Amino acid sequence: MSRSIATRTGDDGSTSLLYGQRVPKDHPQIEAIGAFDELNVALGAIKPLLTDEAVRALLTGLQQNLVALMGELACAETDIARYTDSKFAKITGAEVTKLDEAVAAVEILGLKFDGWATPGATAVGAAFDTARVTARRAERRLCALPAHGRSVRTDLRQFTNRLADLLWLLARQAEQ
Repeated sequence: MSRSIATRTGDDGSTSLLYGQRVPKDHPQIEAIGAFDELNVALGAIKPLLTDEAVRALLTGLQQNLVALMGELACAETDIARYTDSKFAKITGAEVTKLDEAVAAVEILGLKFDGWATPGATAVGAAFDTARVTARRAERRLCALPAHGRSVRTDLRQFTNRLADLLWLLARQAEQ
């Protein structure tokens, strides 16, 4: 028999972190995880709009990266060493480098843009811009965590920043 998604343990307004610690559903870590989950959905919503299989594959890989990132954020500060020693996927400098390479690959196309973008020229461009602003919101939630006692590795901040940059470029590319 399969387990139900409705455990009822959150009916009191709390939820569990990865290793069982309970926190309020409006806890800063849960806010950050939720923002990255929204970004994951935004990336998924773009994929059916695409004709370029390489970009679709890129987005799928980024979604997998986001799952790894959310897993790390789902650890209490006291469980970070346990998570580090686990076999869970983690964001590393290699993922940041891949994003740098993806940014460079789009920039080399010589896209033309002046000043502020006005999203909406194409459906795909608007979808990428929606994902971009979702990424920036997730980045703000991530950067707020240290003020609430949760450390954030540099790789996570860099990955999130580069991802938003890439999404901006992909939006501009979709408008050309």
